[in-house]
Amino acid sequence: MSKKQRRTLVRLIIGAAAFAAALLIPLGGVFRLALFLVPYFVIGGDVLLRALRNIAHGQVFDENFLMAVATVGAFCVGEYPEGVAVMLFYQVGELFQSYAVGRSRQSISALMDIRPDYANVRREGELVRVDPEEVAVDDLIVVKPGERVPLDGVIAEGSSTLDTAALTGESLPRDAAPGDAVISGCINLSGLLTVRVSRVYGESTVAKILDLVENASSKKAKAENFITRFARWYTPAVVLGAALLAVVPPLVTGGSFSMWIHRALIFLVISCPCALVISVPLSFFGGIGGASKYGILVKGSNYLEALAGTETVVFDKTGTLTKGSFRVTAVHPDEISEDRLLELAALAESYSSHPIALSLRAAYGKEPDETRVSGVEEVSGRGVKATVDGRKVCAGNGKLMDEAGAVWHDCHLSGTTVHVAVDGEYAGHIVISDEIKEDAREAVSALREAGVRKTVMLTGDAEPVAAQVAKELGLDEYHAGLLPADKVDRMERLLAEKSPRGVLAFVGDGINDAPVLSRADIGIAMGGLGSDAAIEAADVVIMDDRPSKLAAAIKISRRTLAIVRQNIVFALAVKALVLLLGALGDANMWEAVFADVGVSVIAILNATRALNVKNL
Repeated sequence: MSKKQRRTLVRLIIGAAAFAAALLIPLGGVFRLALFLVPYFVIGGDVLLRALRNIAHGQVFDENFLMAVATVGAFCVGEYPEGVAVMLFYQVGELFQSYAVGRSRQSISALMDIRPDYANVRREGELVRVDPEEVAVDDLIVVKPGERVPLDGVIAEGSSTLDTAALTGESLPRDAAPGDAVISGCINLSGLLTVRVSRVYGESTVAKILDLVENASSKKAKAENFITRFARWYTPAVVLGAALLAVVPPLVTGGSFSMWIHRALIFLVISCPCALVISVPLSFFGGIGGASKYGILVKGSNYLEALAGTETVVFDKTGTLTKGSFRVTAVHPDEISEDRLLELAALAESYSSHPIALSLRAAYGKEPDETRVSGVEEVSGRGVKATVDGRKVCAGNGKLMDEAGAVWHDCHLSGTTVHVAVDGEYAGHIVISDEIKEDAREAVSALREAGVRKTVMLTGDAEPVAAQVAKELGLDEYHAGLLPADKVDRMERLLAEKSPRGVLAFVGDGINDAPVLSRADIGIAMGGLGSDAAIEAADVVIMDDRPSKLAAAIKISRRTLAIVRQNIVFALAVKALVLLLGALGDANMWEAVFADVGVSVIAILNATRALNVKNL
């Protein structure tokens, strides 16, 4: 509980004690009024001041004005105890609301408590503790066990395990070794790490995440905008309604003015829109916080709301559905052994830094002996020629085989095929493929279960490779061999095909995906290994690159919207019922207080459920 909340609680206790004394002391007339005014001003003085201040600034119709009019009116008709009691219970309800909202914000702040306090910079052989914003690119920083990684960089020395839960939602620590990239906000669990900084603090992962979360509330959902407009018209309408209720019936029926004024005051207390004004934004705030806890960053409640209507999901392939790292998936020799074929290819490619060469060397499993290799020649668009152990080796595509005079044949498997010829004789081929992510199939299946009608893949890769990936994952549709401009054109067609209220989401990770991410109804970026351009263009960022979390994001969105609808229906239904009863004289001030304060507290407690994402 904050200091302000504690002060309010003390004031309410003192006011309640004074109220009890006023009820027990048998005085009449002006003395009885004075006795009840003491607890009234102790309990509700701040409400009266806020009402007067808001009226002076032109903000007349709010809950402070309604409570001030209702309670002052109760005193005017001689209902002193009711006037104090209504103010007391209103203030108790406000205290509960403040506490509930504070707890929700604290929960979200705790989830995003990733801001680094300092960085240990190595300067002139000594460690200096400085503010992360003072560290430059290429500086060496030291991260001790138990400390938070302050800036993005690459490990220069040391190995450890990193806790990335606050960023990605992953419960299992990640191993980190020299050469591995590390992102700010992680916690170093074991070893001492020396990290070479790759980005200044303002461009670091932690700074971008904090900026996204802090600014998410500025982009309101349709439901929030509706409540804002609703409250703007609703409050003046109920004040007018209360005034008419106080004046018209006694003039028409000849009844008592005091009775109808009392009913009008009850009507005012009931009509306070606190439950809607507070609980709806809080529900979206909780949904965004819960998604952050799960490793999904949503840049605004409007995007969280839009996710619920996702009808079509379009994927990029490389780095989104696949790992973006190539590996040898098949070795098919002719006349020689598999090991010998792989050795010849790895040696021929030993001087190349191409991803295919790296995957061949990784599959070989040994450091190539470059003394066995000479006369290396890279043939653009074809492959590599080299002399290995005195023999002429060619490793590349079919065109290179034709140049070497080797009789070669295609492979029945999809992927990039590296053909190998030795002294003009065909020796076999090696298939290199991009690995499909472990949870990609699960992601497509989960999306179908979530009600997504169509899953599509757009890729610049070759037709056979795209067809194989689409078949393995069970995608509804795929389009291969696309340039960035072609992806945008294809996206336009898919947008035209969806239903009017349906939402199309595009999921990508590369810099060439930025135009498509911007064009989609919802752009979703893979943030762990994705490019900065893709993350900037996206509306939602999945921090650990797991496509299966897309279905989780949709579930969080729909759950949050369900909570918002529950609060709206519950608040309006209870208020409508008690307003009717109040107008007919069948509801007293106590029921009016429940219709305002009680409904608000229940709606706020319901809104805090949006934070819980454990059972997705």
